[in-house]
Amino acid sequence: MATVTLKNVWKYYGETPAVKDLNITCPDGSFVSILGPSGCGKSSTMRMLAGLEHISAGDVLFDEERINDLAPKDRDVAMVFENYALYPHKSVFENMANPLRLRKMDDSTIKDRVEAAGKLLEIDHLMERRPHELSGGQKQRVAIGRAIVREPKLFLFDEPIAHLDAKLRAHMRGEIKHLQKSLGTTMIYVTHDQLEALSMADYIAVMHDGELQQWGTPSEIYNHPVNAWVAGFVGEPAMNFLTCDLQGNGDKVHLSHKNFEIPLLSEQIKRLNGARKAKQARMGVRPDALSISMTDPGEPSIKGKIFVNELLGGDMLVEVELEDARIRVKTTPEFNGKPGDSCHLTVNRDKWHVFDAGDGHAYF
Repeated sequence: MATVTLKNVWKYYGETPAVKDLNITCPDGSFVSILGPSGCGKSSTMRMLAGLEHISAGDVLFDEERINDLAPKDRDVAMVFENYALYPHKSVFENMANPLRLRKMDDSTIKDRVEAAGKLLEIDHLMERRPHELSGGQKQRVAIGRAIVREPKLFLFDEPIAHLDAKLRAHMRGEIKHLQKSLGTTMIYVTHDQLEALSMADYIAVMHDGELQQWGTPSEIYNHPVNAWVAGFVGEPAMNFLTCDLQGNGDKVHLSHKNFEIPLLSEQIKRLNGARKAKQARMGVRPDALSISMTDPGEPSIKGKIFVNELLGGDMLVEVELEDARIRVKTTPEFNGKPGDSCHLTVNRDKWHVFDAGDGHAYF
């Protein structure tokens, strides 16, 4: 096991920076997810950790040891890719045993480690099969087993379940999380899927355009995003955003829009007044922080018309049309409003967010 630290790490491809001044520390035994869209630098970061890419500047440390110049084989890292890269002519046992044979371990040790990994992953009954006889999920378990038998300091997972079907992905998320807790080994998991990161990781590093946007626990990332980009990227359904005027001062400030005027809470006004730079801001509110009614609730609300209803099994997602925007609210399947009906949306002001209209940083 190892504490993994990246200090002021840069990665250039020619003159183009793919990773810009990255600073994160992954505690020993933690499950860390590097989350971001395609091209954000997450896979480049993982490849630098594995030694597959040159580090343009900065330092990578395992515990207190600088490993920039160590060859991949000397880093004691096991990597699992989206592509299983299994040997088609070898059995499951031999695929899992291969890294140990390359290290010239004795047969008894190899047998013990492979069998233990097979039991842990519940594939011990498949040891004599070839890859073409396995399902996608079974192949992924073999690839994970091949990494486990090495007993490395660090596991690196590069979008390992991205190509599996939705039901199997949900199952594998739980399996991988349970596996990491059972082994207690530091794991860094790269993904573009915010649901994977939120459900599996102890800590999340959110990246965009090569830069670290936010580091924190899943709860911190979801409930306290540092800027509008993180708020919009993390969460499904996505957060609603509306550009509003900030009106009032002192201890009375409200957000003003064509469709509503809603006052801020006293603690929110204090935060806003301490950092406020402009007369406009972006209100951000998640669909589950809104409630919908067909009559005026008698408190500050957003008036609109129902555009469409989407039944999502145990929830109903209602898209509401305002004068210049649409926003979505999550409610119960029993909701009986119809497209075209007028409605009122009430905001849970304990759960809304206000961002700077310029650079997008969060006021609260």
